[in-house]
Amino acid sequence: MRPAESQMDLKEEAIRAHYPAAEAMLAGFDHAPRLAKPSAPAPVEHSPGISTGVRRFRSTTPGLITRATARPEGVRLIERIEAASGDALPSPAVATVLQVLRRSLAIALAVGGAYAEVTGLAELKKANLEGRLPEPKRAEFSELLSAEAFAVLSVFANATAFLLAPQAGEATVEIGAVEEVLSDNAALALHGALWELDQDIATHVDGEDTRLIATVLAFAEALSAKARARGEAAPRIGPFTAAEWRVEADDLPIAGFAPARKARGTQLVMTFRKPEEVVGNHIAKYQAMRLAKMLMAYDFERKMNPFAEMGGFIFTFMGDGAPGTGKTTLIQMMAGLLNDYCTAAGYPFRYQNFGIDNIDSYQGKSGQNAKAFIQSVMDPAVIGFGTVDDIDQIAGKRGDKQSSAGQQEVTAVLMEAFAGANTVVRGNCTFGMFSNYPENVDDALRQRAGARFLVDGPQSRADYIDILALLLGKKHDIPLGHHDLFAAQAIQRAVAESFARHARPAEAGLIAVFEAVQAQVGALDTIEKLGTYLKAIQEADPRFTGRAIKNITDAVKVRAMDFELPDAWMEKPELFLFRSYEEKTAMIAELRRPITAEMVVQEINRYADSEFRYADKSDEAAIEGMLRDMKRAEEAKRRYLEGKA
Repeated sequence: MRPAESQMDLKEEAIRAHYPAAEAMLAGFDHAPRLAKPSAPAPVEHSPGISTGVRRFRSTTPGLITRATARPEGVRLIERIEAASGDALPSPAVATVLQVLRRSLAIALAVGGAYAEVTGLAELKKANLEGRLPEPKRAEFSELLSAEAFAVLSVFANATAFLLAPQAGEATVEIGAVEEVLSDNAALALHGALWELDQDIATHVDGEDTRLIATVLAFAEALSAKARARGEAAPRIGPFTAAEWRVEADDLPIAGFAPARKARGTQLVMTFRKPEEVVGNHIAKYQAMRLAKMLMAYDFERKMNPFAEMGGFIFTFMGDGAPGTGKTTLIQMMAGLLNDYCTAAGYPFRYQNFGIDNIDSYQGKSGQNAKAFIQSVMDPAVIGFGTVDDIDQIAGKRGDKQSSAGQQEVTAVLMEAFAGANTVVRGNCTFGMFSNYPENVDDALRQRAGARFLVDGPQSRADYIDILALLLGKKHDIPLGHHDLFAAQAIQRAVAESFARHARPAEAGLIAVFEAVQAQVGALDTIEKLGTYLKAIQEADPRFTGRAIKNITDAVKVRAMDFELPDAWMEKPELFLFRSYEEKTAMIAELRRPITAEMVVQEINRYADSEFRYADKSDEAAIEGMLRDMKRAEEAKRRYLEGKA
């Protein structure tokens, strides 16, 4: 893709000049399919003079009246779309789809006109209409018409996908390959494409707006792929593939057959942190850095990430720690890395935080806010990072009388989104839940966090020297002393030491279980012994269920992917990011590490330590609450007796 300043602007007046033609196509035309077979009935014909109740686009050109003259076998896409919505009145989604189709058709016709002017096709068309086309020019004329047809189809498909992408939800529709791809001329090519879209809508849309949008998007992507596959080898296509246009009003880039992607990300207004500015928190920092690079392996065409397919992708994680240990700094670091990587690659990046201000007093509104947050971050057209800070205040425990209805709604939405029956993990986004008091988070929601980031802040003497030097800055004359600044933050060494500490558990309750199992079976070096340890943990804490085992095995797979994607791959996207999905998968597979029993023990201890820690804090909080209640009751009784005396 060329820089924006070197792209040619496709003038707005040139696009709008084609609106009447686009409206006429959507209103109705005849088409007899050549390559595809009909799969849906045509709209029912109405008697003359009887209103159908269907509203149509009205031409904005004075004196021009656009009428639908289609016969029963004709294509009337406006009627088809409005009827498919299942409502007497057109919904916002229906209106959006029709506006997008009109706009995309007009853009495609404008590009076709530009191609015709550059190549001399416009003059050949005029000569042909007047019956003066020379015989030697007929072969060239036919080839130019075919190339224009492929160009127009590609632009129509890519513009439709581009303009409709922000409306995409989680619904997906499989329509198969597009078959009615004709190349006689641009008008016939568009008629064939719209005929097939009409068939797909009739077949796959059952009254739900989300399925309408998903069907049109699926069609646009399939048409784009087919036009590219056939058009790239077409004679005289060079003037189209060599030129680049930009539609300023839509910020739409047109670069040959390449699918258009717009950086519809959030404009981040936050302080970014570099990894070296995060002191301590070695494992959390390391995993956040690796996760940022994992997200960048997402393939926008395949809508899948090799890490998600091969294992080792972190879809949800929880960061917990005492106040002031660096959770916000960790978020700023990861968001900053993703922002920089996406900027270098030209990928859209979207960061959103779901905060306490999203909890609404109106019934159902909090749940709607949570769904909108989830859908925005999971948008398959962007790289997404969503955070829920202070989740213990936002998502309520089920059965907790202190939780509001809004908090309960949010809990239900997050549980369904993070590990529900319809959850699809594409590998383009991740969600982080952060809390100072994770013991106050609903057990089932907390267990939906596939990874645990213990954010414990600076720990060693060297950490405290480093953070003091960092926060003081450079505007002072205090000597550093005998200290190798930031040497303790060397990530590989620090992470290795941090993981090694999990060879034994840290929580007292888990230590007892670990030592008892080791005394019984010896070193935990087989699947049988590891399973025995897991069962012993479950007997000590019944909340340690099958979901916990899945989270542990996912964490082990992450460790198998315990390698750094080279920084050069992020800085020079053509080395990795712009490769095909198959090439990315092969490059990642070469770096994968073997899974060891030691690795499994460490991950069991890491996860179980966190659960025991949460349980201990939760039990302690409950005991303190009961003590306060008992003391209040005793004081009330004393005052009551004194009053009677």
